[in-house]
Amino acid sequence: MNNQNLQQINLKSLIRTVPDFPKPGIQFKDITPVLRNPTSFKSAIDQMTSPFDKTSIDTVVAIEARGYLLGAGIALKIGSGIVPVRKPNKLPWLTFEESYELEYGSETLQIHQDAIAKGDNVLLVDDVLATGGTLRATINLVERFGANIVGISLLAELTFLNGREQLKGLQAHSVISY
Repeated sequence: MNNQNLQQINLKSLIRTVPDFPKPGIQFKDITPVLRNPTSFKSAIDQMTSPFDKTSIDTVVAIEARGYLLGAGIALKIGSGIVPVRKPNKLPWLTFEESYELEYGSETLQIHQDAIAKGDNVLLVDDVLATGGTLRATINLVERFGANIVGISLLAELTFLNGREQLKGLQAHSVISY
């Protein structure tokens, strides 16, 4: 199957909504059906990468946990390294940390202090943009390194939550919008 046919897969139809997860009132977007099929997974990676085809990227920064799966595929496709952003006490080395608010609570993220070189061109990757708190915290972490954030790639965006307001005018690409 060629790239043009892969681009035509309706990924949105594969994402299921799980009501009241992880708490009442949240309509969780479950991307695992996209990931379980190699054709839809490849299509997701192709569509998330295509806006950055002509961009020099040194490092993909992927956000825990589903962002890792997408970020790893993107890093392999573009030939870059990948850096994980994790919840507290999961990384074994010295870390920077950033706390933020979610639509259903608060959280903290960490990154290794030696994960990114000053001046690196960085692409941020996550599965879903909701309120933007997770990405805002990740942007703050990456900015500590003096790196250049060249863009943000997302599989899906919940536009009604206005998460892009947290992204400081950075180029953000979403394959799917709700």
